[in-house]
Amino acid sequence: MNLLEESQRVGYVSRSVPFKGEDLKEQILKLKKEKNAVILAHYYVDAEIQDIADFLGDSLGLAQAAEQTDADMIVFCGVHFMGETAKILNPNKKVVLPDLNAGCSLADAAPKEAFAAFKAQYPEAVVVSYINCTADIKAMTDIICTSSNAVKIVEAIPADKQIIFAPDANLGKYVAKKTGRDLILWDGACIVHIDISLEKLKKAKEENPNALLIAHPECKEVILSQADFVGSTTALLSFVQNSDCQEFIVATEAGILHKMKLAVPNKKIIPAPANEKNSCACSECPYMKMNTMEKLYNAMFYELPEIQVPEEVRVPALKALKAMLEISK
Repeated sequence: MNLLEESQRVGYVSRSVPFKGEDLKEQILKLKKEKNAVILAHYYVDAEIQDIADFLGDSLGLAQAAEQTDADMIVFCGVHFMGETAKILNPNKKVVLPDLNAGCSLADAAPKEAFAAFKAQYPEAVVVSYINCTADIKAMTDIICTSSNAVKIVEAIPADKQIIFAPDANLGKYVAKKTGRDLILWDGACIVHIDISLEKLKKAKEENPNALLIAHPECKEVILSQADFVGSTTALLSFVQNSDCQEFIVATEAGILHKMKLAVPNKKIIPAPANEKNSCACSECPYMKMNTMEKLYNAMFYELPEIQVPEEVRVPALKALKAMLEISK
């Protein structure tokens, strides 16, 4: 089995890395320079990858960074739909993902055939899809949104238009409440955000009475209704930095806590607890954690696994992404 076949079957290049610790970091930086590569990373990946990235951000920021890069190779430390987004925006650049198995429960919640049938029921509706979806869904979409700009994008659509909002129902309900629009919702959800435990959260608030609860809009309504602030990952980070409060309970994926603690080392940052028992007693995305320094090195060294998007999918998906990026300028 050659390397290409291996990366497609296993999901990544399974080769031993002859470096560890700082040496591995140095070799990754060396490869980046040699190959004119850019490392894009989401806030939810492990801290050591966040620290080595050229650009660290949420879905909107990463899409904008992918559109603007002049690198020859984009190395995307995130999940599969993010790599697809970068390829849609950069068809002539090589885009690699450390592990193709790094999927997304939310993207998986909207299968292509089922969504096409759902869309056909509302032929006059404008389709707004959250960026956390596959390239196939983006290709059936009129305009993409992220949690940073979803309210703004829905507000920009004429009031007499029906709107299908997919695939995250919790974000859709939040946007509907903020805009007053009657959205047609696809019933999808993020396993990380809906796993935040209301019962454990109440206990955390009792133990930290001075802490503000801040939450991502992918959380359930019952969590959002108790939050002192609701916003995208970047907005949550900004709120913690600018607030006079010294303690925060953060209801989103725990990866963002690393950046928060670096930004405000004097403040107390508490992860919202999850129903599932895990090593951190917090909400972790198992897919984001598939990105490791070893897989990152191999992806850069072997330039595999590579993300490909067929042109018949890429072109309409690009139109939907460009519509979002134009509004988000």
